[in-house]
Amino acid sequence: MIPIPEKPDTFYFFGTCLIDLFYPEAGLAGMELLRRQGIRVVFPSGQSCCGQPARNCGFAEEARAVARQQVQSFPKPWPIVVPSGSCAGMMREHYPELFAGEADEAEARAFAGRVYELTWFLVHVCKIALSDRGEPVRVTFHGSCHSQREMGVREEPRALLRDLANVTFVDLQRPAECCGFGGTFSVRLPAVSGAMVADKVADIAATGAAEVLSGDCGCLLNISGAMAKSGTPGRARHIAEFLMERCYGK
Repeated sequence: MIPIPEKPDTFYFFGTCLIDLFYPEAGLAGMELLRRQGIRVVFPSGQSCCGQPARNCGFAEEARAVARQQVQSFPKPWPIVVPSGSCAGMMREHYPELFAGEADEAEARAFAGRVYELTWFLVHVCKIALSDRGEPVRVTFHGSCHSQREMGVREEPRALLRDLANVTFVDLQRPAECCGFGGTFSVRLPAVSGAMVADKVADIAATGAAEVLSGDCGCLLNISGAMAKSGTPGRARHIAEFLMERCYGK
């Protein structure tokens, strides 16, 4: 279980590659949600990838080089909030083993201990209180494998959605099931990945939800693409963007 820190005055925001390239509105929404809790946001310009793709492909030295840049880009002892359970899991759970025996192992371990997933941070640290200003809507939520299994984030996003007065939340029949993305997994085993995301889309469609939300943009890319290809109605987007729009009209 991750220890709950005191609410900070300042925090770092790690934007992730996919937010930078495909979902910038999700990153902006995540930072704004936290800023509205009275916390100063710092976004280091030197940040890049968390290093997970290289590590997952077996390139440990290359992964360390990328990870080392992140460690050096977040030098102050502030929390690091990440709008992705996958990237957060890489940095919190795998940096200690990735840097084991290295000269900067202690620095990497200290960095890892400051990493938190966004919805977890909103619920447990900010104790955010949401006021729903949107029209009635039915939604569901897909939790990524890493957010659930590495970061232990399961109920937090659901609690945020259930707290919205005009939102009807319907959970998936198989909420713990992978969407089939897995980064390079979907490239190496496209047929298996395609079958898995087809099952996920069918599960989403069965809820009757107008929107499927997630805290991980890799999953959103995969799910939204499969929905579009199959003609499945509905919108897929990051939970931070949805919460920001519902509660603050942006």
